[in-house]
Formats: sequence, structure tokens, C-alpha cells
Amino acid sequence: MTSSEIELPGEVKTDAAALMASLHLMPSPVPNPEIKYTKIFINNEWQNSVSGKTIPVYNPSNGEKLCEVQEADKADVDKAVQAARLAFSLGSVWRRMDASERGRLLFKLADLVERDRAYLSTLECLDSGKPFLTTFYVDLQGTIKTLRYFAGWADKIHGLTIPMDGDYLTFTRNEPIGVCGQIVPWNFPLMMTAWKLAPALCCGNTVVIKPAEQTPLTCLYMGALIQEAGFPPGVVNILPGFGPTAGAAIASHMGIDKVAFTGSTEVGKLIQEAAGRSNLKRVTLELGGKNPNIIFADADLNLAVEQAHQGVFFNSGQCCTAGSRIYVEEPVYEEFVRRSVERAKRRVLGSPFDPTTEQGPQISQEQQSRVLEYIQSGISEGARLECGGKALGLKGFFIEPTVFSNVSDDMRIAKEEIFGPVQQIMKFKTIEEVIERANNTEYGLTAGVFTNDINKALTMSSALQAGTVWINCFNALSCQCPFGGFKMSGNGRELGEYGLREYSEMKTVTMKLQEKNS
Repeated sequence: MTSSEIELPGEVKTDAAALMASLHLMPSPVPNPEIKYTKIFINNEWQNSVSGKTIPVYNPSNGEKLCEVQEADKADVDKAVQAARLAFSLGSVWRRMDASERGRLLFKLADLVERDRAYLSTLECLDSGKPFLTTFYVDLQGTIKTLRYFAGWADKIHGLTIPMDGDYLTFTRNEPIGVCGQIVPWNFPLMMTAWKLAPALCCGNTVVIKPAEQTPLTCLYMGALIQEAGFPPGVVNILPGFGPTAGAAIASHMGIDKVAFTGSTEVGKLIQEAAGRSNLKRVTLELGGKNPNIIFADADLNLAVEQAHQGVFFNSGQCCTAGSRIYVEEPVYEEFVRRSVERAKRRVLGSPFDPTTEQGPQISQEQQSRVLEYIQSGISEGARLECGGKALGLKGFFIEPTVFSNVSDDMRIAKEEIFGPVQQIMKFKTIEEVIERANNTEYGLTAGVFTNDINKALTMSSALQAGTVWINCFNALSCQCPFGGFKMSGNGRELGEYGLREYSEMKTVTMKLQEKNS
């Protein structure tokens, strides 16, 4: 890999050595960072939970407890919704605020995140096990860019005039929905917080946001920055808690007008059901994926192998976008497998703060056990284990980079989302065959295609049932581009101009024009 190949925070092409070489500097984590915020954030105040319960937070790199945070449940959600509704009420500071001022606050928040970038990266590493360099250059960069992108949109959301028949003046208004409940996953805690908060605040909504119980620390720190930036009380409320309690309370709350969730398809169904049973609140869901990555024989094989490797193993395989169903055209199949195994064996696992580390641990022992069980199912069903397959003998929840060949479409590892560092490589003969196989899944989040034939590329981009199709790249994400899934990978879109539509209501206003008496 050359330094010219590295594009951040778009395509994930990063090994740590190439990253440092390309940037000519080595950022330093904050040594022994103080964990400053462990309480619930409601109405710009740090509060204990009503129940007094707490949640232990662990470092997945060594299994040691970092701290305890206050555990929100239904009573705390009620308090937060009350604060958010008051902040959204007609005549409030937030509702009277100029749209350009909302944008200024978001720009200020982005500046504060950038100021505290090293601290936030360190905190994210401790909490999630991500390598520090990846967090600093990918997660934090993505967070800052997302905040600034939507800050720029704040005073550019406008309606249209419509030529209605008769003596009428008709125009449309884009208005905020109201109180938005947002539920953030553990795999990208800080960046997903920005993906949720930025468009909601840009459009003038107020927010009740629940970080994942495994990784609440950076989201809580954002509460302090939101307060410092000058957002009015009640506009953003942060409630660490568990899904079955705090998450369920958000999904079913009659005072919440819209809910956005990123996580598993199973939980997404429960949230949509709860939203329908309560007040039929608007729902945006970004759910699971079992994403095909299709390698044609005419592709640049070096590029395809590296991108397929990063597309599976990035973030320890804990990505909904992971290209875990790799289909390789028959003439290059054996060579692709050989090179993929060599690359997987070179992947460096270790401490997130070691600059040579490419891969950290799984988020928890539970997740580690789940992934290992999938690996055993692949072996028992007859796939060929080419390398890896075991937990490493390190403190923490590490799993070796694992590659399977001779995988068939009916195996569990080819059908179900593993969410771990497990690469499955399958063979195909014709374009018609691979289209049918790639689409034969309940998911439809992303897909990848590697070919030097423009006709194949365009044919595949049209035929694949996925919200995003990458051609000769993978995980090329940007805050300007809409992101979301087909089928059971969710509904609605995040990011880009399309993401704004999920946080605004369209109102039509029609006025009868009176004729003047002569």
C-alpha cells in the first residue's frame, strides 16, 4: 500500500504504518485520562438516575472495569422527554432561534470536538478497544465533518411556492418534527452520536439520546461540549441505559415524535412495533447486513484483496457494512484465497495504543463467544478453515483474523451476520449466477464490485439490492452521501441532504387571495 492510497475518513485502507507514513506525524493518546462524566445529562445538568442504579463499563482490551455510569430507565426517560418538550415548546429560546444561529452552535460543537480530539480518541479506545490511530483519523474525523456538514445546512432548508389553480397563494414549509429519541450502537459510539444529533439539531428538533451500555463515555462527554457550545437546556439529553428498559421506554413514549435506531434487525423490529403501538411515531432504522463483495476475474487483484480484507476485518469485523460474503470469479478464486490468507496472517492484533496495531478486541466476552460459535459452525458444516479461528491468549476479548474458503450459500456463516473478524470466500462462474446469489438474502445494506469492465460495473450497480454499491472500493463513506438499507437492513436514510428529510415535516400552506374592489 502506498501513501497515496489512503483516503480518510472515506475508504478504509488503513494499516497503522502506512497511515503514519502518509501523515508524517504521530498523534499521542492522553495518558491516564480522567473519566469526567458518568451521570445522566438532562436539561444541561448532570444528574443521578431516579433508581440510583449504575452500569459497569469495561475495557475490552483487558477485561478490567473502567468506571460505573448512572443507569437510566423509564423514569429518567420521562424526565428527559419533559425537558425536551419544554425546550421545543412555542416561544422557547430554541424555537425562536434563527436557523443560522443553530448552525453556529453546531459549528462551535465541531470546533470543541476538534479541540478535545486526542482526549476523545483515547476515551473511545479505552471504552471500545478500537486502535487509537484509527479512532483519531477515522472516527473523530468523521464526527467533526458530520457536525460541520449539517451546521452548513441549518439556514438552507426551505420550502417552495406552488402554482395552485384558482386565486390562491400556496407554499410549503419544512418544520422540525419535535422530540427525537435516538439509540446509538456500541461499534461506533461517537461517530454514530454525530450521525444522529447533527441532522436533528440542524432541523430544529430536540433530542433524547441513549448511548449503548457498553460504550457510553464519549457520548456523555459530548454532553459537556454541548453545554459549553451554548445549546439551550433541554435541547440535548443523554441517557446511558439498557435496551429493554431505557431503549424500550424511548421507542414507546407518547411524548417522543420520532425514533432513530442503529443496531440489529431483531431489535429494529421491536422498536418499529413499539412505535406503531404507541403514537405511530416516525421511525428511521439502520440495521444489520450480510453484504456481498463481488470480485470479477478482470479486477485489479492486489486492490481487491486489500479492500476485501479491510472490508471484513475493519473494526474487528464489528461493522454492519462488512463485506462478509465474498464472491470470487472461478479463474482467480484460488489465487484470491491464497493472497487473502497471507494478508490475514499479517494482520497485527494488540493494544489499541500500540501504533502497529491494526485490530483490537471484540467489544465483550459475550460477543467474543458468539463469534467463536459461528466459526465452529463453519467448521462443522464443512467450510475449509484457512487460518485463524481461535481466541488469542491475550487479556481481553481478541479473536484471530479468520478466513474460510469452500463456503456454500446455505451455511450459517454465509447467511447470518457474524459481526466479527471472519472472512468467507465463495466461488461463482457467471454474472447472472452471482447477481441471484448476492440478492438471495434478507438484508440489503451495502455491496461491493471489483472489475475493470465499466459495463459489468454499471450492470451490477443496477442489479444489486443494496442501499449503497461500491465499485473498486469498499467502506467509502462520506457525510454528504445518503446511507441506509433495502429490505431488512432498515428504512430511511442517514447523512446527506436525504438525511434531513428524516428530521423534518413538510407543511403545505394555502391562502385565498381576495379580489380588490375597483
